[in-house]
Amino acid sequence: MSRLRIGITQGDINGISYEIILKTLSDARVISNIAPIIYGSPKVLSYYKKAYNNNIQTVTISSADEAKPRFISIINCNSDDIKVEIGKSTEMAGLAAYQALEKAVADLKNNKIDVLITAPINKNNIQAAGFNFPGHTEYLAKEFSNDGHLMILMNNVLKIGVVTGHIPISKVSEVITKELIIKKLFILNESLKNDFLIRKPRIAVLSLNPHCGDEGVIGDDEIEKIIPAINEAKQNDILAFGPYSVDGFFGAMEFKKFDGVLAMYHDQGLAPFKVIAFEDGVNFTAGLPIVRTSPAHGTAYDIAGQDIADEQSFRSALFTAIDIYNNRNFQYDIEKNKLNMKEIEKISEIFKSEE
Repeated sequence: MSRLRIGITQGDINGISYEIILKTLSDARVISNIAPIIYGSPKVLSYYKKAYNNNIQTVTISSADEAKPRFISIINCNSDDIKVEIGKSTEMAGLAAYQALEKAVADLKNNKIDVLITAPINKNNIQAAGFNFPGHTEYLAKEFSNDGHLMILMNNVLKIGVVTGHIPISKVSEVITKELIIKKLFILNESLKNDFLIRKPRIAVLSLNPHCGDEGVIGDDEIEKIIPAINEAKQNDILAFGPYSVDGFFGAMEFKKFDGVLAMYHDQGLAPFKVIAFEDGVNFTAGLPIVRTSPAHGTAYDIAGQDIADEQSFRSALFTAIDIYNNRNFQYDIEKNKLNMKEIEKISEIFKSEE
């Protein structure tokens, strides 16, 4: 965890983003071994520091290379005419969020920051700035040229991924295929192993239709897509189980028996997750070559500016990103040592043959 450069995008300046960022970074223990870098506006930061009577020390830098551990840095991504309108959705706020995200992603690509934590955006006003994506997840998947990604909502007791993300509910059934389910199962399985160091993950797969389709009476997606996908996943050494009817699965707390859960669509996964883990929930984009997390909530315009927002989810997102980054490096070292051992064994065999 020592000296990691943590990129933080400001999100929507009229929501609770700066409040939860300031509350999290005000704890000296949080920043003791990291170099947090806010991508945003020094002017907006000063506005919120004054509004919340927060005396936290920050320094404006021109490049992430200048960031130092235990110092809270900010890189200016916006024009000086930026204006805060607390609790309102404005085109200016959308543009400011997009500019901050663009700069942070550029630095992530150039290895100037190690991980990225994204504060909440407004998916409507950011479109006016040229952001043609339904959310951070899809934007990052495109930016990092990745053909496979998975939105995971998680905390210490539940990790749930979704096969389909930000699409209309009317399109879910036609988008879901056996191949897509298998692809998402593979990503979830690999993430549980490499990002969370679970050696042999057990994954529960949820049904799409009520009562698992009742053998085709109220839907055949389970018979034609989900069950074949589970069977093929098992043949590929993935411990997938199901399908499980959603109401009974969560009602009976069955999720506690598994390391991960794969839901078929966005609200099927997020609704029960937020009931169980709203305060400390984290959104993690699995399957990408970079580490990105965010708090599992939105801009919260209704409470913006009142100094009552709970920063726990944002703090969890920060610590989760650090843990995943370190876990990936740990796995890399293990694989590297495995290769070294193979070379040693090969040399040893050569010496034995010459004796």
